[in-house]
Amino acid sequence: MAESNLKRTPLHPVYSGRPGVKMVDFGGWDMPVQFANGILAEHKAVREGVGLFDVSHMGEISVEGPDAETFLDLLVTNRVRGAEEGQCLYTPMCRGDGGTVDDLLIYVLESGHYLLVVNAANTDKDFLWISDQIKASRMDAKAENVSSKWAQLALQGPKAVDLLTPLVSGIDPGNVDYYRHAGMVSVAGVEVLLSRTGYTGEDGFELYCSPENAVGLWKALEDAGAEACGLGARDVLRLEARLPLYGHELTDEISPLEAGIGMFVNLDKDEFTGREALVAQKEHGIPRRVYGLEMTEAGVAREGYSVYTAELLGTVTSGGRSPVRESFIALALLKRGSVKIGDTVEVEIRGKRKSARIVKTPFYRRK
Repeated sequence: MAESNLKRTPLHPVYSGRPGVKMVDFGGWDMPVQFANGILAEHKAVREGVGLFDVSHMGEISVEGPDAETFLDLLVTNRVRGAEEGQCLYTPMCRGDGGTVDDLLIYVLESGHYLLVVNAANTDKDFLWISDQIKASRMDAKAENVSSKWAQLALQGPKAVDLLTPLVSGIDPGNVDYYRHAGMVSVAGVEVLLSRTGYTGEDGFELYCSPENAVGLWKALEDAGAEACGLGARDVLRLEARLPLYGHELTDEISPLEAGIGMFVNLDKDEFTGREALVAQKEHGIPRRVYGLEMTEAGVAREGYSVYTAELLGTVTSGGRSPVRESFIALALLKRGSVKIGDTVEVEIRGKRKSARIVKTPFYRRK
C-alpha cells in the first residue's frame, strides 16, 4: 500500500520525520515501529521507568440506551450485568460457533452508556457485527462508531504514577484502581478520560482525549520524562506478559478457551452468543490450547512455523526475543494434552527443526 493511502493518527505529526523513527504499515495505519533509541531501550523504559505509546489507531464504539446493559451481556462472554460505573471490563466477543470476533474493553461510563475499545483492524467489522446483533435482538440500544472523536495515548511502566501525578488536577491517579477509569479529568490542561489497564505486563494508564489536543498532551508527557515507544517494543512486552494479540492467539477460528483466556468466559450466564459452542468445547475437551515455548537451539520461532514431537502438534502464533529472559520465546497453538511443562519439541525453521522447551507462562510477571 502506498504511503499516501495509509491512515494517520492525530499524533502522526509528532513522530513523522523525526530523526531515527522507523515507520511501518500496520493494518493500513502509518505507525512507528521504533524511535531513535531502539526497541531494547524502549523495552527497558517500560520495564524500569515509563514509556509512552500512540494507540490512537484503536477503535471506539459507543453503545447506549435503556437495554444497553442487557444487550452487551448477551453480546460478550464476560458478565456486564451489574458492572459499576467506572469499571473497565476485558472480554472476548464470540460468534455462534465459539470463534472470536474480537477481544475488547468495555468502559462503564454511566448507567445505559458504554464505550467499547476494540482492535484497530477490527473496528469496521466489529461495528457491523454489533449493529447487526442489536437489530436481531430488537432491544432498545444503539451503537455508534466514535473512533474519529478520540485519540488514545498509553503511559506504561512502574514509574507511571510518579510521572502522571503532578500533571493531573483534581484526583490522585495512584488512587485509580486497576481496571477502573476516573472519568474525565484534566491532565496537563487537557480533558482526558483516564483509565488504568495496560497491555505490557506493567502498571500504566490510558489517556483518551479529543484529536486536536493529542499532540499537546503527548509533548507534555514526553517533557515530563516518558520515553516514546513504538509497535516493536509493544509487541515484545505483551508477548513476555503472555497477552493475546488478535489475529495471532485469537481469531475467528480460535475460541477464547483455546487461547487460554477462559477466566473471561462466564459460562454461568444463561445466554450469550457462542455459549453453546463453548460449553460443548469444555464438556468434550478443548481441542487445542496456547502453550509457551523457549528456544533451546539457535533459531527464531515465528508466526506460522510448525511445531513437532513425533507428529505435527500445531503452529506458532507469536514469537520474538525476550530481553528479560535473554532468549527467544514464542506462543504456539498445539493439540491440548500433547505436551507438558518441561517437554522438548521441535520448531521447523526454514526447513530445519530446532529444539525448544515447553515453559510456564507468562514469561515475565512484574513484582
